[in-house]
Amino acid sequence: MSHKIVVVGSLNMDLVAYTSRLPEMGETILGQDFQTFPGGKGANQAVAAARLGASVSMIGKVGQDSFGEILIDNLRNNGVNTEHILKDPQNPTGTAVITVDAEGRNTIVVISGSNYQLSPQDVERCRQVIASADVLLLQLETPIETVLRAAQLARESGVKVLLNPAPAQELPDALYALVDVLIPNETEAALLTGLPVANPQQAVSAAETLLHKGVKNVLVTLGKQGSLWVDASGSRVTPSFEVSAVDSTAAGDAFIGGLGSALAQQTSIEDALRWGSAAGALAVTRKGAQSSLPSETELKAFLTEHP
Repeated sequence: MSHKIVVVGSLNMDLVAYTSRLPEMGETILGQDFQTFPGGKGANQAVAAARLGASVSMIGKVGQDSFGEILIDNLRNNGVNTEHILKDPQNPTGTAVITVDAEGRNTIVVISGSNYQLSPQDVERCRQVIASADVLLLQLETPIETVLRAAQLARESGVKVLLNPAPAQELPDALYALVDVLIPNETEAALLTGLPVANPQQAVSAAETLLHKGVKNVLVTLGKQGSLWVDASGSRVTPSFEVSAVDSTAAGDAFIGGLGSALAQQTSIEDALRWGSAAGALAVTRKGAQSSLPSETELKAFLTEHP
């Protein structure tokens, strides 16, 4: 039977401009290309997990507009259950304005729209689908009180909670103890702890601080330096895979989708981290958010080629 993942989170339409370099403050530059892609951290992670073989349900909210219809259709076409995605008659579907330079680096501005209307009551109505999951994936592009309620419902049913604290913001104390795996990048780990996080050694200190707040496990993603897993028994670094980067959009979401899919199958932490790293590496070799996410066949072939 397929392993089950529920994602509570955002759906955005990504509006992407490709440029030779990122503009300076106040500067206007000419771009080379413009494309639209289905995105949103929640939807990205849902598609990432579904493409890697998980049975995924998405809980979220879109506007009653063309972007919303496109995003729901795209999720459905990728095998994600969309029956728990609500339509907001007052607010537009979320969007993200993204600039990507020639080295694959990006800047992103998110306009939340209907994502920020997803309420704790909306999640409460989906308590049974959350209870049926093996893993719940959460991010911070929906209201924090909604994230907290989803985590509470998961904990009540013994569902493993993975939280990606992005965009970076402070978390309520009550949320930490509900999280099985907290997955910040360097910037997010620094904001949550007030500590510098520029290398693996500093990341260990930040992660230990987060463990003291009540999180069971911390996974700090370090870009080209790999990822750092820290728990009560110690720490381990998983190296990143070397690939030619085209667009880093959704690389973190690919990593989390791969990690969540592997953990839902009760794989070892070592194998789950390699799945996440491979999914993230494959994602940066392609343009767009969900369009860059690998299939299970592609990921397994990549891991065979990179033992």
